[in-house]
Amino acid sequence: MEKREVIIVGAGPAGLSAAVEAATAGCGVLLIDENSKPGGQLFKQIHKFFGSQEHKAGIRGIDIGKRLLEEAENLHIEVWLDSEVCGIFDANKVWVVRNKKETVLLQGDRIIIATGASENAVHFPGWHLPGVMGAGAAQTMINIHRVLPGEKVLMVGSGNVGVIVSYQLLQAGAEVVGVIEAAPRLGGYGVHTAKVRRAGVPFFVSHVVAAAEGKDRVEKVRIVQVDPRWNPVPGTEKTLKADTICLATGLTPLTELAFLAGCESTYSPVLGGHVPWHNSAMRTSVRHIFIAGDISGVEEASTAMEEGRMAGLQAAASLGHVDEADAMIRGKAIQARLDALRSGLFGEKRKNAKESIFSAMGNSNNGAR
Repeated sequence: MEKREVIIVGAGPAGLSAAVEAATAGCGVLLIDENSKPGGQLFKQIHKFFGSQEHKAGIRGIDIGKRLLEEAENLHIEVWLDSEVCGIFDANKVWVVRNKKETVLLQGDRIIIATGASENAVHFPGWHLPGVMGAGAAQTMINIHRVLPGEKVLMVGSGNVGVIVSYQLLQAGAEVVGVIEAAPRLGGYGVHTAKVRRAGVPFFVSHVVAAAEGKDRVEKVRIVQVDPRWNPVPGTEKTLKADTICLATGLTPLTELAFLAGCESTYSPVLGGHVPWHNSAMRTSVRHIFIAGDISGVEEASTAMEEGRMAGLQAAASLGHVDEADAMIRGKAIQARLDALRSGLFGEKRKNAKESIFSAMGNSNNGAR
């Protein structure tokens, strides 16, 4: 059995940030990802981040990803790509299928799980037709593979993902025939929504997909208004000509590995459902295991990177690579940045949800078994 000091599962923004933080502290780090390229969501994000300078305001996600990869390379972090972690057991043993063919059993002194989240599907008549896809899939096609998923696109969901991907589809040459939102108001930040509005895209609040129609793929979409009880309003159906339906209908944390490893769970609808309990140091109920990013609750990429830094720092501190006083000072600084990211109408809900998780089993950094 091969041994590593810190094993990180997932090379997205949280995993990369955790790897850089832990390696900087002096840990030997192995970073594992099932994809052929590291970077995760960052390399889909061609838009500029906004907020504060410390949160990379004005820098495109793809450029942030490049910087993280350069840091990882300079720190000589070991990276396994095209490698799937199939299970974690006995608290610190990791079963990996490497290069899609070789089975390897690893033992890690500390494990950080940063597996992200998966897109939610919506079931409606015709949902199985080619042309119905997650907004993230469309974003991957246009920004990674340079393939236009369709010419006429209906976006379902007006949150940040929905409006950002709508704008990127417009940039790629598609026509966005509309953005529909089941709730009575739009969900995304105004700065993103305004750009799509200015491009002439119509928004339909309190609307859902009644059916997708077509022979071999989506050809048109029927949408309908719903009342406050989510019942269709008679006489409000509209038919839109579209060959693609993108679903930006939320994300669900990818928690399977953590729960297989025996981590205790807690439930938060604000954060995407069942998530592993963790304290403010990102440590789970299994003392060897830390988490970071969307597995701990669905938020923004900036938050995922800060949580990755926290997990990497605290994992290194638990191994004796960082002085306790230094870890406390740096941890407080990271927590302050997380609190800043969670300010405002939407962020405050997530901040309260996180604090509820912390208090669910006690917030001691050493309280895990």
